[in-house]
Amino acid sequence: MSIEKLELTDSEWQARLSDEEYYILRKEGTERPGTSVLNNEKRKGIYHCVGCEQPLFSSDMKFDSGTGWPSFFDYLPNALEFKTDFKLVIPRKEYHCSRCGGHHGHVFKDGPEPTGLRYCNNGLVLNFIPD
Repeated sequence: MSIEKLELTDSEWQARLSDEEYYILRKEGTERPGTSVLNNEKRKGIYHCVGCEQPLFSSDMKFDSGTGWPSFFDYLPNALEFKTDFKLVIPRKEYHCSRCGGHHGHVFKDGPEPTGLRYCNNGLVLNFIPD
């Protein structure tokens, strides 16, 4: 399935997003751990990209990683794209929304089964829509 891309100018992104959302989504920033209200979200629902409202994760994929960021062991089909991040010298797998290209977080190999992966997401750039 092909995702229709959302392409906006930098000025349009700045007008659409808060300063913090812009910093994370467009400048590949990171929020401080433990600051997202979504860390404690336990209801059933879907987590969407704040930049374009594309669904990224289901609540069935969420788990408490103890890291201070909302974490998921898998993502919805075709929702994410990946690249390698060398900002901390050691390469890390970074992921972005496949629709708008917004940065969401990094993937680590310390998650639960069935994938063994942890998609560590910035909570400020997720909208949670309960069922």
